[in-house]
Amino acid sequence: MSEHYFTAAPASPAERRTMTVDLAGHRVTVHSAGGIFSPDRVDVGTSVLLREVPDPRRNPPPTGTLLDLGCGWGPVALALGLLSPDADVFAVDVNERALDLARANASSLGLKRVQVCRPDEVPAQVRFAQIWSNPPIRVGKAILHDLLRTWLPRLEPGGTAYLVVQKNLGSDSLQRWIATDLGMPCERHATSRGFRVLAVTG
Repeated sequence: MSEHYFTAAPASPAERRTMTVDLAGHRVTVHSAGGIFSPDRVDVGTSVLLREVPDPRRNPPPTGTLLDLGCGWGPVALALGLLSPDADVFAVDVNERALDLARANASSLGLKRVQVCRPDEVPAQVRFAQIWSNPPIRVGKAILHDLLRTWLPRLEPGGTAYLVVQKNLGSDSLQRWIATDLGMPCERHATSRGFRVLAVTG
């Protein structure tokens, strides 16, 4: 069976590489490695999320607690930290290699309020002003629904989750499921490059 980026402990070589990317208006150098999601670039979906959602009036908020769900090497969490340096950012993933890279990247950029951890390390009482995610659609509907059922209800009242999902991988059916099964308002925030950004209100 081939290795997936949602494997907790990748078996492939962990040789680190560096790359330079644009995040939140900054040109930064970050670390990456094989065995994680999109190890060679900021993938298209994440790029759409980071281009369509930031708004100096409200997204992300300047303070509060934010969540990057499925952080990989950290592009979303790093962008949130750069855009809102006074906010607390949790970067969550199950892939230990991705977590190590995200920690190293946050440290190298001086983002002291970005906390990188496994899902079970997020204190149960923590609620989020915003959740940003390029969720792992390819894990299958059952696992994806469990993931969203766990985290979306942890939005603060009036908080928003922004999810970027490829149109041909079920963005519209996921929007309906969130509204119907979770009972949470879910609207299309943006459409770009074959992706939809869904906005879920807590």
